[in-house]
Amino acid sequence: MNLFVKLLLLCTGLGTGDGARILAPFFLPVKSHFMMTDAIIRELVKRGHEVTFITPLSLAKENLGPNYREILLPKYDTWADISSMMKTKSALDMIDMSKLTHMRLGQHIGIKSTDFGLAHSEVQELIHAKDKRGKFDLLLVEQFHNEGALMLGYIYEIPAITIATFAYANHFSQVFGFVNPLAYVPNILLSCTDRMSLWERLENVVISTAEDVVREVSYYPQQDAVIRKHFGGILPHVPTVKQLEQNISVILLNSYLPLTSPRPMTQNMISVGGLHILPPKTLPEHIRSYLDNAEYGAIYFSLGSQVRSADMPPEKLGIFLEVFASLKQRVLWKFEDDQLPNLPDNVKVEKWLPQADILAHPNVKVFIAHGGLFGMQEAVYHAVPVLGMPFYFDQDINIKAGQAAGYSIRVDYRTISKDLLRSALHELLTDPKYQANMDKASRIFRDRPLGAMDTAMYWINYVVEHRGAAHLVAAGVHLPWYQFYLLDVTAIMLAMVLLPLLTLYVLGRKMKSVRAIRALEKEAKSE
Repeated sequence: MNLFVKLLLLCTGLGTGDGARILAPFFLPVKSHFMMTDAIIRELVKRGHEVTFITPLSLAKENLGPNYREILLPKYDTWADISSMMKTKSALDMIDMSKLTHMRLGQHIGIKSTDFGLAHSEVQELIHAKDKRGKFDLLLVEQFHNEGALMLGYIYEIPAITIATFAYANHFSQVFGFVNPLAYVPNILLSCTDRMSLWERLENVVISTAEDVVREVSYYPQQDAVIRKHFGGILPHVPTVKQLEQNISVILLNSYLPLTSPRPMTQNMISVGGLHILPPKTLPEHIRSYLDNAEYGAIYFSLGSQVRSADMPPEKLGIFLEVFASLKQRVLWKFEDDQLPNLPDNVKVEKWLPQADILAHPNVKVFIAHGGLFGMQEAVYHAVPVLGMPFYFDQDINIKAGQAAGYSIRVDYRTISKDLLRSALHELLTDPKYQANMDKASRIFRDRPLGAMDTAMYWINYVVEHRGAAHLVAAGVHLPWYQFYLLDVTAIMLAMVLLPLLTLYVLGRKMKSVRAIRALEKEAKSE
């Protein structure tokens, strides 16, 4: 198998130095999304490609070499914008927002960051450059409400590959030309698995339909307005976002079994979840020593890059501190403030921690997490059971998938108590089924014909080699909505059934009327 993989890599030009010129505009300034993006950019440069990276989060300090050019965007403060709109104090407050509000917020920051990025002076230079043909070979962009960036591929006449840093989205159905089976594929905003009850399926249909309607009547027109604003001065005709989406060659999905349930996908939807995970590095000495000497094991606690443990109110912090103090395990906690009062002897806090490397340590027995996709992938890869405490977007559905697979327990931040937290941790630490289920999930996640990063590199090379690989794009992307959903065929079939019935009804009414007239005539004659 290893020989086969090496031959495949050789034949596809991976690592051979045949470099493409890649334009990579990534406008959304959300740090977690760049875990996947940055990993791909580094690997492209390493394999000899020339990359022009438009980003709000710099890689300049890494000295990637002469093949790397960076256009650094000023940072659009997404959380300040959200806090101003929703009157929230921190990301913790988003737990009470409705699913549709989460969706609209995602669309809002996508539109704002697209407008913000396209307005940058160096991006404007790219837009207004006189001689564009032949400057680049490929456009690489994020598939997260930044579709305006696809215009750069349009004006430079190059194919586009998108990267979905989340696992899946309902609107991929229309974008990539397949019918999404809502009977068993839950919307990413919902907290259910692929085994849905009647009411969950009803909610799935309602939410997914509402999302489609909002996207059609509100989101697309706003994104189209951003495109016209920045490209209307150089083009006689500016395509719409929906027209631009029809020319996406391949999408790289941050998904893989068993974290994402089986579902229909088109030929150009490629699962590469976990490609950001690297072989574990040596931990800083004070962290390594702390974990090495954890006689009864250790618990790792982190709520990611957006949700801050330090923003918890004192009563919530007190719950965690009291429960942790009662454990014989050590706790390593990513806590963003300099000090945490009343810290138990078995708890260590740090502002920043190398999460994946910590989860790789054999003494880490439980991961307390918010359920973000990257953290869940790292937990599954390193086989660490999860105590999930979700707050927003896809976190709940990720934790629910872990519950269904038997390697996670979910707690609600709003109702968490000392008894609930202690009980959940005790169950994860003492019941061997959670570790056994996580070991099984880890084997499935790791077992692939080709590594996640090599898979991504293969398909990037493939699209460049085949000048966009139009043969991969399903015909469904070009169909009007009534043909896509077979509404025209359904109308004909209904007409075939209803027309004869209507004809019989009309004839029956007519015959009844004739009989009534004859009866009246007969009655008149008899008089």
